[in-house]
Amino acid sequence: MLTAGLVLAILAALLHVFIFYLESIAWTSKRARAVFGTTEQQALDTRELAFNQGFYNLFLAIMVVVGTLVVALSDHRGVGLALVFAGTAAMLAAALVLGISSPSHRGAAVRQGALPLLAVVVLAIA
Repeated sequence: MLTAGLVLAILAALLHVFIFYLESIAWTSKRARAVFGTTEQQALDTRELAFNQGFYNLFLAIMVVVGTLVVALSDHRGVGLALVFAGTAAMLAAALVLGISSPSHRGAAVRQGALPLLAVVVLAIA
């Protein structure tokens, strides 16, 4: 169960690295605008905010990856699991905030939050 939970957490981290890419690097591209439902002008007007938000997603992903490495490669399993739980719980919380605050983005919130939710549940059971 521990391995399954860590794999789910890493998958959640990879998704958040992709979100980082969309928000911080490709924000004004056609693909990112289609994903987020923004116009070209909206993307231009909000690119600084998106750039910053993307880094939040990257930092959460890094926390999960570092925590997973600590669990796998050291005797400090508690420290590693704390990092993994903190990262995935923050990802899940962000998805909940998105779903609650923006009903039109609930589908995205479910996609963003599913892997972190599964990781938290499986790791808690493990």
